[in-house]
Amino acid sequence: MFLALKEMRRAKVRFGLLMGAIGLLVFLVLFQQSLQNGLLTSFVGGLRNQSAPIIVYSVDGRRNLQGGVILPELEQKVRATEGVGKVGHLSLSTFTATAAGKDVDAAVVGYEDRDLGAPRSLVSGRYPTAPNEAVANESDASRGFGVGDVVTLQPGGDRITVVGAARDVQINVTPTLFTPYAGYEAAVRSRFPNATTILPNALAVEPVSGTSDATVVSRINDASDELDALTRADAANKAPGVANVRQSFTVIFLLYGLVVPFVTGLFFLIITFQKSASLTLLRAIGASGWTLVKSLLVQVVIVIAMGLLIGIGLYWPVSQQRLGTIQLRFETTAVLFWSGLLLVFGLISSLFSARRVLAIDPLDATTGAGVGR
Repeated sequence: MFLALKEMRRAKVRFGLLMGAIGLLVFLVLFQQSLQNGLLTSFVGGLRNQSAPIIVYSVDGRRNLQGGVILPELEQKVRATEGVGKVGHLSLSTFTATAAGKDVDAAVVGYEDRDLGAPRSLVSGRYPTAPNEAVANESDASRGFGVGDVVTLQPGGDRITVVGAARDVQINVTPTLFTPYAGYEAAVRSRFPNATTILPNALAVEPVSGTSDATVVSRINDASDELDALTRADAANKAPGVANVRQSFTVIFLLYGLVVPFVTGLFFLIITFQKSASLTLLRAIGASGWTLVKSLLVQVVIVIAMGLLIGIGLYWPVSQQRLGTIQLRFETTAVLFWSGLLLVFGLISSLFSARRVLAIDPLDATTGAGVGR
């Protein structure tokens, strides 16, 4: 420990720059993690955090809630499936909405039962009790979708009052309103006055007690080749575009995750070569190879730990911001995961330097030779 701290005090600038570089890389990793989660939540948060355990699409809809319709004969097959309990209509339509004096795109989700498509929990307000009431995403309150605000749907002029706010229930990266199905139908008819029958885009299903979601999903899919049933988690994770977003960010995480141990390992390897004469002399006067290796590992741990603290310190204020319609959040799980992973990778990368230290021959001090010479 003494040797490690003594050397770091003598080379403050060198070690400080390394800590700063690692801190910047850690910040970028964590920022990208928040950006990915925020983007995915804005895409499919409304599916992930709604109350229905199972969502049934038509195959033609390609797992896009707005992309297909459920015909009456398909609905009858779902209702007749063994293990199916409650069934409700679930639909989505996108409108131009006037909120806080501005025109914005807004998604309106219609559900028939609070347990079949409404947000699972509220952070403020209450659930709708009238057709012209809705629950909105809490992070959109500043855009005119807060509790008590009135949103006007264009061009029909249908007015919806926000009475509740839920967390992370956006769909398609737009402000989202969850309203009773009668309110959804009224909104659609305000835009299409001649519409007669409004077919649901999907069905929300709750299994009977004692039957698992997976079992009911399998039975519904077996009932017709035109039905595509998914559990709530799969409906969010397998929505169009989600896999592509995750794949793109995975490449970014892989690159950043490799850069940190590479930079750390290369730094300490260079340092080991530069101070080879000093290390040889220390070995000659009785310092064991493991003592020098432990000193090296202490330096690695301190450098990475300080880099993590710098990165997390930069990440904290940024994680509280909002990028357009994407709300960023401090990802505690990601911080713990990356901290542990980068520390382990950093220690592994330092093993090349440790191997050089252990290869020192004390007799080289009598010839002036150093490591690797």
